[in-house]
Amino acid sequence: MSSLAIYNTLTRRKEPFVPLVPGKVGLYVCGPTVYDFIHVGNARTFSVFDLVVRWLRSSGYAVTYVRNITDVDDKIMDRARSRGEPIEALTERTVAAFAEDCARLNLLAPDSEPRATRYIGPMLELIGVLESKGLAYRGANADVYFSVRDFPGYGKLSRRNLDDLRAGERVAVEAAKRDPLDFVLWKAAKPGEPSWPSVFGAGRPGWHIECSAMSCRELGETFDIHGGGWDLQFPHHENEIAQSEGAHEKPFVNVWMHSAFLNMGDEKMSKSLCNFFTTREVIESLDPVQGGEQLRFFLLRGHYRSELAFTRELLEDAGNTLRGFYTALREVPPGEGEADRSHPLAARFRDAMNDDFDTPVAFAVLHELRAEVNRTRSPALAGLLKALGGTIGFLQADPEAFLKGGVSIDAGKGGATIDVDALVAERAAAKRARDFARADAIRAQLDSAGIVLEDKPGGATEWRKK
Repeated sequence: MSSLAIYNTLTRRKEPFVPLVPGKVGLYVCGPTVYDFIHVGNARTFSVFDLVVRWLRSSGYAVTYVRNITDVDDKIMDRARSRGEPIEALTERTVAAFAEDCARLNLLAPDSEPRATRYIGPMLELIGVLESKGLAYRGANADVYFSVRDFPGYGKLSRRNLDDLRAGERVAVEAAKRDPLDFVLWKAAKPGEPSWPSVFGAGRPGWHIECSAMSCRELGETFDIHGGGWDLQFPHHENEIAQSEGAHEKPFVNVWMHSAFLNMGDEKMSKSLCNFFTTREVIESLDPVQGGEQLRFFLLRGHYRSELAFTRELLEDAGNTLRGFYTALREVPPGEGEADRSHPLAARFRDAMNDDFDTPVAFAVLHELRAEVNRTRSPALAGLLKALGGTIGFLQADPEAFLKGGVSIDAGKGGATIDVDALVAERAAAKRARDFARADAIRAQLDSAGIVLEDKPGGATEWRKK
């Protein structure tokens, strides 16, 4: 059996995965900044690491999965100010909306979901250690900064050279900084902003120190895997490394994983570019039963390190493919008992997932297995299809309920709904009475409402949503 290999952004190569403690994995993923609904680009990142967690656990690892919540940030304060509401009201509502979106995508809840505002103490401790080691200093504006040039190896994750960064003027210059590359650890309190008392004066944390403190407190000073979107490599993850390794003088993370962008046309999907769809508006545009799994299937079909284009056509194709899997499971119900994981197709699926989570190959294997189920009508192979899908969070719904989708079918007449089962029964009666004109009219009516009828041998008719 193949062993797991993961592409490590730090080394730019695939490496055999060896956890710090045999059989156990500590995994930290940068979570949302809770000022708005997450968009589908964010959903791709969270879906990718949900798949990683599921596969690690199905491979026998005991995983401690930590995904943080950033609930103090300039964007949060700006949004709350623009709406005239307390920051806490905005963040609580947005955290709840994020949980709803994750549930719709069938994402596992993390084992720990630390919020930045509840870890101010550990952040201040970490800043104090950095100051004692000469890596942090207090600026004339009462902010506390990290001294980048005093940390050897800065730029090793993102492959950025300090002199090139400065020459390219990629970092804004502030008079209080010793060097324009230095970044803030603690921001002095300002009127109307949340603040906490500290030895540095009242203030609030910078974004980067939050993840260093929360991850180290939850998983230890060195842990196995740190994940996030590709755009977080610099400066966020680079700064996390500098803070954590500068304070603790040991490796911060063994494996860095980054998921690629979801693109709208030729551009990365981004709120700053105003070219995004929120996760909930995409799911709500789909069938209420099928939509969450359909979007998640679309987001994971491509390899996580490859950019993915978002189009309605590709999203619908993902739905058709997923319905094809469920149709096979409806036609051939899985057998009882454990699935045969020694089957050659199961081995190929396992090899693909162990090769840096190669979902395109893994899904191709599932396609082959579905074809075998349809050809052989084997309940054992249907059980294997469901079991393999289950290792990464798919194909676990009741096939009949999934294929029928939402219970209310819009007939297109003032929001009225139709009773599909009653119409199917009426069509069957019409066929028995040789009233084929009425039977065809019912089929056409259902087709216009998005219902596909499948006549089976023996006279039974099954239906599903398009």
